[in-house]
Amino acid sequence: MGLLGTAGWVLLGSKLLVVRHVEVSGSRLAPRDRVEAAAGISLGSPMARLDLGVIRGRVERLREVASAKVERRWPGTVRIEVTERTPRAVVSRDGRFYQLDASGVTVTDGPARPAGLPLLTVAAPGPSDPSSLAALRVVEALPASLRQKLAEVSAASPEAVTLRLSDGLTLVWGSAERTSEKLRLVDALRRSAAGRAANTIDVSSPEVVTTH
Repeated sequence: MGLLGTAGWVLLGSKLLVVRHVEVSGSRLAPRDRVEAAAGISLGSPMARLDLGVIRGRVERLREVASAKVERRWPGTVRIEVTERTPRAVVSRDGRFYQLDASGVTVTDGPARPAGLPLLTVAAPGPSDPSSLAALRVVEALPASLRQKLAEVSAASPEAVTLRLSDGLTLVWGSAERTSEKLRLVDALRRSAAGRAANTIDVSSPEVVTTH
């Protein structure tokens, strides 16, 4: 009992095993100080008394964060490993640009349009809008080589997604279904003479592909 009591005192009450450092990794969009503030870990708190699940939940409430891992590094360090959401498109509203991930969640925003993200044009952008989700689902499925050329993605409805590339080519995509098949068709057409001369390639119905 004496040994157990001593061990409990060392873990729970000793000033030797308290939080002295908080390490944050994987954070790029969310500044480190915001992650630390969200975690709410006070230096000097007993390491053993920390509720890692509660800390993780606080960090995951940050809009930039998809998930977080929190662990103790004895004797006095808490490590927070952040996995951030990946912006896939940007929405322009009231003079600001809002970056959305594949689920339509706003990751971050700013006064200037970020490079490398297509402009999303839908009636009501957001995680509960079917048209937004369809458009973002298509963007997420594109290979990096094609995604890098994507200037704009629009969706009048979930079945009417259209992609516009930076070289001026328009891809009428239709719904987010059969994306792999549509990608193969687009790739084949862009290698052909007819595809290279086209301003628009319509793969919304893969059985009847048109160009003009």
